[in-house]
Amino acid sequence: QVQLVESGGGSAQAGGSLRLSCRISGVRAGANCMGWFRQAPGKEREGVAAIHRSSGRTFYADSVKGRFTISQDNAKNTLSLQISNLNPEDTAMYYCAATPNYIDWVTCRGRWTRGDFGDWGQGTQVTVSL
Repeated sequence: QVQLVESGGGSAQAGGSLRLSCRISGVRAGANCMGWFRQAPGKEREGVAAIHRSSGRTFYADSVKGRFTISQDNAKNTLSLQISNLNPEDTAMYYCAATPNYIDWVTCRGRWTRGDFGDWGQGTQVTVSL
């Protein structure tokens, strides 16, 4: 059974940093595309970052480039999202997600763009104040 458990969210002031983590278990061997998404109240869910684990390629939304960094720790089976220079527009529920099988990086990027990931965590809330 796939389990994705996010942690690290909380309240922070604008200009600060947070590091979100996603503990991964039960993901099918070979599943190699993972991403972070967020959804703010009244807004659609958006993909903020993704990683094609086997190639190491990373993808970022234009709105977060230069501030968000996605990384993986295979030994610890975790996916992380480092967020720096927080601003109030980053306030949202953040979700970790994974595709269920092996795909190439082009397909990974396409699926992330569409939010077409099969497995999702419960989310961790990030709230940024001025």
